[in-house]
Amino acid sequence: MPNPIRTTSNTQTADNSTPAPFKAGDAVLCPFVGNDSYQLFVDDEHGILSFIAGVNKYHTRADGKQSPRDKTPSVFHDTPSNRQIIDALYSQNTPKPSQRKLIDTTSADDDEVVLIKSSKLSNNAGEVIGTIEVLDDMSSLLGLIYSGKVCHEEAKALARLTQTTVDTWAEILNTQLERLNEVLTLTKFIKVGE
Repeated sequence: MPNPIRTTSNTQTADNSTPAPFKAGDAVLCPFVGNDSYQLFVDDEHGILSFIAGVNKYHTRADGKQSPRDKTPSVFHDTPSNRQIIDALYSQNTPKPSQRKLIDTTSADDDEVVLIKSSKLSNNAGEVIGTIEVLDDMSSLLGLIYSGKVCHEEAKALARLTQTTVDTWAEILNTQLERLNEVLTLTKFIKVGE
């Protein structure tokens, strides 16, 4: 079984029994504040170890804890091993750079482009295929009625089912059109259907 990763608040003393205390001038890491190295100094106003990150001042004790009640330190000596351990522990919470695959279907003379998620494009294609199937079924039904292969009562029942299906797909396509028009209003084009 592999050894678990152990973090220490700082480097060890020569006998490796206790962690070396922090002192003014030490370069430290504080992963809760940022990824930089910070220089400790004694804050004259409070008489405690401090470091500055950006415009903020942070305080720490000689043991690396902010308070005696803290169970673990917040500050670590800036050493290559501590950097590696901190990176391993905290990189899981760091947003990863975009791994986005961009498929460009535009031509060189396109002066305005809209990016759309592939899942949304897939959804749009699914709604188009559903509409095509409904129109194809309606064409077949009308062909049967026209050729007299369906009696009057069957034609009425099929027409009722077809009307419900057409109404449902009209609602789906109207909703889709509203979504597309929301995007079109952000472009130089006008809304479709107006």
